[in-house]
Amino acid sequence: MNRKIDLRSDTVTKPTAKMRKIMAEAEVGDDVFREDPTINAFEHKIADMFGFEAGLFVPSGTMGNQLALHMLTQPGDEIICDYTSHIFNYESAAAGFLSGVQLRTINGRFGIMEPSDIEKAIRPCNDWDPHTSVIALENSTNKGGGSCYCKKELMDIRNLADEYHLSVHLDGARIWNAALATVTELSYYGSVADTMSICFSKGLGAPVGSMLLGDQDLITPARRVRKMLGGGMRQAGILAAAADYAVDNHFQLLREDHKRARSLGKTIMQCSKLVIDMNSIRTNILLFDVKDIPVNDALKMLEKEGILMVPFGPHTIRAVFHFEITDDDMNHVNSVFRHLFI
Repeated sequence: MNRKIDLRSDTVTKPTAKMRKIMAEAEVGDDVFREDPTINAFEHKIADMFGFEAGLFVPSGTMGNQLALHMLTQPGDEIICDYTSHIFNYESAAAGFLSGVQLRTINGRFGIMEPSDIEKAIRPCNDWDPHTSVIALENSTNKGGGSCYCKKELMDIRNLADEYHLSVHLDGARIWNAALATVTELSYYGSVADTMSICFSKGLGAPVGSMLLGDQDLITPARRVRKMLGGGMRQAGILAAAADYAVDNHFQLLREDHKRARSLGKTIMQCSKLVIDMNSIRTNILLFDVKDIPVNDALKMLEKEGILMVPFGPHTIRAVFHFEITDDDMNHVNSVFRHLFI
């Protein structure tokens, strides 16, 4: 079968023809010398959009997260995060290797942590204890199935952090999805987080690029650490131009991704060989469990029908929707699921 519907991730999208044109026409300079006008303007635009003083364009979300954690901590510190978080599961133990800190995980619900659980994990101020310094949140959650923090939940955690003199880092790799799902204005996030990383190469569909946001006093030294980590780029305005185009033209398309995730969820509810919690579907990520057959066998069955997904546990499969998925694709996916798993 020649048809391929790729639901492995929202990172698989290709730059559109219009995006490529914008990239080719971008005005560029040497960003290490701070002379790339496209990057300079984009950093200012995104920082202002999210309510922060300054931004730093970086190659990846992992670099954005690790720069933030490095700037907010000292060696021997401890960071509180959910056990499903990206910084704990997918960043190659970088916090310990790069910053000499450890991660203390707690069990939230779909990746969302409660203030009461966070408070229990805060260390007392003893010489023999790690020093709790940062609460790290992920919004929306990846391993949590796209769940989101609402405005009140974020402010409650901000207030807790202030009470204990802690910093808050927000991993906003899919913050665009979370903002739409929770009807949160983007500028609100600057009021609840000290630092924030955002990604342009997931649902928005840019080929490369993330950004670290924070106060100017934090971003200035972070720029030097970015260079130390090999993230200083030259005429990278071509990448920032793609990201800027994605922000302006693809943001609202995420609503359709959310609808399509729920559409497949409703189909899965009808399938006796599958299990799903519809309450867990908040954005473009969908997690479901397979009964009676191995996950890899189910994935092979789907692949024969031109549908690609990924294993996300011994019984769990993840599907992620993005703007390249059409209505015709969705009809095919729903039909295949009814045929294979009903």
